[in-house]
Amino acid sequence: MKKVAILLFLFNTVVIFAQQQISGVVKDNTGTPLPGVNIVEKGTNNGVSTDIDGSYKITVKEGASLIFTYMGYNSVTRLANAPQIDVALSEEGGQNLDEVVVTGSRTAVRSNTTSPLPIDVLSSKDLTSTGQASFDKALQYKIPSFNTVQTPVNDATSLLDPYEIRNLGPSRTLILINGKRKNLSSLLYVQTSPGRGETGADISAIPTDAIERVEILRDGASAQYGSDAIAGVMNIILKKNNTDGSVTVRSGITSEGDGEMLGVSLNQGTTVGEKGFLNYTIDFSKVNLANRPGTVDAEGDAGDFGADIADVQSFLAKYPDARNVNGSPETAAAKFLINGGNSISENTNLYYNAAYVYKKVNSFANFRTPYWRPLSGDPYLNDLFGNGDPVNPSYEGYGPTFEGDLSDYNGTLGFKNVKNGWNTDASVTVGGNKQTYTVNNSVNRSSILDADGNETYRENSPISFKPGGTSFNHIVGNIDISKIVSDQISIGFGSEFRSESFTVMQGDQASWDGAGADSFAGNLPENSGKWNRYNVGVYLDVAFDITKDFLLNGTVRHEEYSDFGGATVWKASTRYKFLDDKITFRGSVSTGFRAPTLHQIYTQKSQYSFVPGEGIQVSGIINNVSPQARKLGVSQLQPEKSTSITVGLGAKPFKNFNITVDYYNIKIEDRVTLGDRQYEVLPTGEIIGEVAYFSNAFDSRTSGLDVVAGYSNIGIGEGKLGFNLSGNVTFENERISGIKNNSSFSDILNSLTFTSRPKTKWILGINYEIGKFGFSLNNTYFGESTFNQDGLVSNEVRDADGKLVRVPGSTETERDDSANLKTEFLAKIVTDLGVNFNATEKLTIALNVNNLFNILPEWKFVAENEAGAALLADPAQVKAQSNLITFNQRYSRMTYDGSHFSQLGTMFNLSVNYKF
Repeated sequence: MKKVAILLFLFNTVVIFAQQQISGVVKDNTGTPLPGVNIVEKGTNNGVSTDIDGSYKITVKEGASLIFTYMGYNSVTRLANAPQIDVALSEEGGQNLDEVVVTGSRTAVRSNTTSPLPIDVLSSKDLTSTGQASFDKALQYKIPSFNTVQTPVNDATSLLDPYEIRNLGPSRTLILINGKRKNLSSLLYVQTSPGRGETGADISAIPTDAIERVEILRDGASAQYGSDAIAGVMNIILKKNNTDGSVTVRSGITSEGDGEMLGVSLNQGTTVGEKGFLNYTIDFSKVNLANRPGTVDAEGDAGDFGADIADVQSFLAKYPDARNVNGSPETAAAKFLINGGNSISENTNLYYNAAYVYKKVNSFANFRTPYWRPLSGDPYLNDLFGNGDPVNPSYEGYGPTFEGDLSDYNGTLGFKNVKNGWNTDASVTVGGNKQTYTVNNSVNRSSILDADGNETYRENSPISFKPGGTSFNHIVGNIDISKIVSDQISIGFGSEFRSESFTVMQGDQASWDGAGADSFAGNLPENSGKWNRYNVGVYLDVAFDITKDFLLNGTVRHEEYSDFGGATVWKASTRYKFLDDKITFRGSVSTGFRAPTLHQIYTQKSQYSFVPGEGIQVSGIINNVSPQARKLGVSQLQPEKSTSITVGLGAKPFKNFNITVDYYNIKIEDRVTLGDRQYEVLPTGEIIGEVAYFSNAFDSRTSGLDVVAGYSNIGIGEGKLGFNLSGNVTFENERISGIKNNSSFSDILNSLTFTSRPKTKWILGINYEIGKFGFSLNNTYFGESTFNQDGLVSNEVRDADGKLVRVPGSTETERDDSANLKTEFLAKIVTDLGVNFNATEKLTIALNVNNLFNILPEWKFVAENEAGAALLADPAQVKAQSNLITFNQRYSRMTYDGSHFSQLGTMFNLSVNYKF
């Protein structure tokens, strides 16, 4: 026994001396500690990350080397030849395939090269270099598969624009803040523009100066993160620096002399106690109206409104644009954000972040010209909007305004603990979005008598209305546990609880009574209310490094919803590296789901009106659980189900060059859509009215290719040149099934869903840095997009009153073979120029000229059949068709339904940044 004890003692002694514990602090080149730096023993999976104050401890074999990596910084390798190794990392420019990413896996943190999934990484420098005023517009000119553009007809959409990744709508991209789910907006897009029937988080509310980096996972990720991640995940990582700060003053103007912008942003870091940090951002901005109306066609307006051509020409001679206002609305915003943390003990850290945003937007409805709303029918309009003189009235119509107030907040409080190699992360997240509306300079034209026989509205109508609004709130609890079990296996598992509520706020009575406020009727009492639901999810994630080059990763997730039941999804991914990590093959197969939002289930925007011989009828949107929907045989909404396949490769043949190419194929079953407004008549003869509703209408497939390449640090003279090229090509984006659930999905909705975003989009960037100057030239190629606007789609059967007809019980609108046209927006290249001047170590001046060559959207008609070709051969018919889709040229540049990029043209932006 003594011999055995001696042998064990000697063995343990050898093991102890064969290993050593290394500790230290990692900082950037300004001396700021860097939390979250990845430290790995070279050639192994043994690794740790720095804590809140940049400290780390790791036990390694004798003679080992340590590799320090952090997103946006050059990696550093150090020989483990001392018990204390402190490291300073220096920043690098541009995206690098070796950047560490935290998105896409619930197990160990990996770099872009070792991740089996395609991930874009944008630094704060990348975002600010675009010169764009908001975060979402910066992404538009940095990520090819990301698209967003302002809609021509604003209303509530003026508060935030719809965005999407891979043409799949805002509902199918999950937004995270520091890895935690951001709340949805309360806005449901219901206009005939891209994003119709969708809702998403308000990413424009996030101040750009608060962002350290953005990680965009371009792959289905429902198994890892839950609902809404069919198209991908955007994880916004906030700044953590605690010693320095800066103030930025921004200004801008369009080449037309409007759209003036002025903003100021403060980002500052400070320490909290001995081991804590706090980073905060305060951002104020104001953007004035940029108006881009067209020259109105007199003949078209006279025909549409049944007006005397002489009266129309007289008004348009004075106001060629018919006093219409459309373009980019006036917007004021105040944004506040904090991000912080503190070390509670050696193994436990507290972290938190919170944000509040207030936005005020002033936009306009179509101007009511005096021949649209003539005094002959409504003489009281002269008293409300003219001079009140019945003999010599100066009435020239009126322009209703739409004013929106938006508040958005989110906050997270959590703890991270490391014990015996187990990493535990527990957090609570709250968030909400509220929007309220005001309509001014309008009127309720309804003829409704009170008990004494007097007109309630018309001449007695108010001219200011409160149509109500909407709000959305959620509370999310997360528990995430992970461990690197061995050199080959790491696991992660956890659970999420989420409670959601959606509220429709009733408008004041004058806003909805009768016809309601002219231009935007308020929310009816019966359409208002509050609805909620909750869900619980659990997941398991296992990563198996079969060899140092070959990785397998599998995830399974189950969620239970209180309103529609459960869903189980899974994901399998793999990656193989060879040629000394110079080339990586990767791929994934996954199933996913997206729960219909509360907005889609419960939104009802209806107007009750008297129809002679038919009684009171409903016109508008009926919600999916309404009695009317049940009578029409509309099934209750179910989750969308998806199957995604991604196959790609990444290559870094030499130090400064990298490229990734990824093919994706996404099938969505039971896609939730908002159908056409139809005049519904039941087989019994009961009339429902002209209504639209949500349904699981069809299956779709989207496939394409993403390319990202970069070549940096090319020595040219005394400076360094860099190139980056990224692109997205859509191979297939279409409906692959018949119409389901008694729905109607016309050509206009088909084009809004599948072809209204560019079929291909490429971004070529050139950067050159020399001395104190930095130059950038970015060219964004917007491929063609197509629309089938209402009016042009004449192959739908309508009755004598122009109402869409559908045979009761059928699945599609009756068709005939009438002429058919579509509009095609031509491919264009938008060029942006940026110049940075580092006047001192602390002062930087930046000039950006966006859309340098004043490129504007341009469209043309395309015939879909022989009859359509005959129409295009007749100039009078071409003019008539053009008037149909532009409201008689009011929206001549973008048409009434939108385009593929902004119509504002050249914009000049100047910013001054001073570092403390």
